[in-house]
Amino acid sequence: MPRGEYLQYGGQAVVEGVMMRSPRFFSVACRAPNGMIVLQVEAVEKTWIGRQKWLKYPFLRGSLALLDSMALGSRALKFASGIQMDPLYQKIDPAAENQAPTAADLGLPSKRVQEGAIVVTLLVSFLMGMGIFVYLPNLVAESASRATGHKNGTYINIVSEVLKMAIFLGYIGLLGQLKDIREIFKYHGAEHKAINTLEAEQPLELDYCFKQTRLHPRCGTSFAIIVLILGLICFTFVPRYPVTGHQGKNVFLDVSVRVLLELIILPIISGIAYELLRIAGKFRNQGFVNFFFKPGIWSQYLTTREPDASQIEVALTALKAVIAAEEAGKVESEVPITVESIYPPSEVTA
Repeated sequence: MPRGEYLQYGGQAVVEGVMMRSPRFFSVACRAPNGMIVLQVEAVEKTWIGRQKWLKYPFLRGSLALLDSMALGSRALKFASGIQMDPLYQKIDPAAENQAPTAADLGLPSKRVQEGAIVVTLLVSFLMGMGIFVYLPNLVAESASRATGHKNGTYINIVSEVLKMAIFLGYIGLLGQLKDIREIFKYHGAEHKAINTLEAEQPLELDYCFKQTRLHPRCGTSFAIIVLILGLICFTFVPRYPVTGHQGKNVFLDVSVRVLLELIILPIISGIAYELLRIAGKFRNQGFVNFFFKPGIWSQYLTTREPDASQIEVALTALKAVIAAEEAGKVESEVPITVESIYPPSEVTA
């Protein structure tokens, strides 16, 4: 495939697996409890986001990247979580009868309950994210300004944006201390290694993949850092009180209006950030590019870990599947398939 098309391949980590995306397809490969790799490939245009052609133009692609990441990410998460709880893929006790356990046997909730729980979790997570990373910094900055008597809007904006960065990095750092999250971060590293192998035009094999770095300039973490930096530059000079021109008596009303204004501007910032990220990926070997995008690269040390062979195998399985679908122009199987694992987790080390 032409080198330019490499920019259209990417992915993200999910529970015990990796989602990979090509221009027209996406795949999810995850490690089931029984050690098998379960693979699902679908066309992107099956999703509502994938059918919105207008979102694929420059500077609109940033909004697409956010929406696409959320839409495909939620589908991939739903699939991967379902595999972990599906009785068909559970470990079977050799002493037991040769029959797959049922959900009741395992004490698992029904599939409908599982799907409902995932949807609710995603919605709650989104609302919490908005509250923690957007509303809270603005509320703290606004409240602090009133307590100290600093009523300069520019000063309050700077404090708010610095708080956003601190909360974001601190949150990721703390999250990475959890054992289960560290495993997801290993799959994140495996996803990067697989994409780096593809972009280096190396064979998509374990030995070549192991040698690649777990960092990548087009990572979602880098995207978030660029958005935060652009937000610091942009939001600092956006009027703090666009309606009244000054602080009102109700701090929550002022903060709510400010947050709404930032959400209106955010798609523009996201569009610029995405175009910058594409430049970083295209000219990743240029010294000046690496220098300016170092903050985004450094942040990935928080969201990735070195994967082992079994995790790289999963990432390569997902990438090979989506490349095959892209080259064939169709999906070979509409249902999940199991792939025999060469590197079961119990037999490998990082």
